[in-house]
Amino acid sequence: MIAVIQRVTKANVTIEGKVTGTISDGLMVLLGIEDADNQDDIGWLSRKIINLRIFDDENGVMNKSLLDTGGDILLVSQFTLHASTKKGNRPSYIRAAKPDVATPLYEKFIQQLEADLGKTVQTGEFGAMMQISLVNDGPVTIIIDTKDKK
Repeated sequence: MIAVIQRVTKANVTIEGKVTGTISDGLMVLLGIEDADNQDDIGWLSRKIINLRIFDDENGVMNKSLLDTGGDILLVSQFTLHASTKKGNRPSYIRAAKPDVATPLYEKFIQQLEADLGKTVQTGEFGAMMQISLVNDGPVTIIIDTKDKK
């Protein structure tokens, strides 16, 4: 799994003109799923996201996690995170899991985030054409790949 995590002051996702998920202070998370992903990736990535200390403390130092701040998550699936641009100019998405594999993993990831965070996670709709609006705070953007746990 690949996650692009952005600290935001607000974010929302719109599908066919209707807002389906919205948050204020928290994290906008774009999630790419590949065939090799499993429950271990889900648990590890969920814990990593909610415990990332990327929110300012009273001294202006990034020392607080989402759990500390009570912030929210807006999660959106994005298969293009697995794009390969090695050859030519047209990206290949061969690493991205097909919907029959990715959809159940995406749904399990939502459930895991909600369990670890202790509240509902806002989402887009898997496979839909979506428009995302956000205000990146900082800006703070972090990329995490469960296959490359650096």
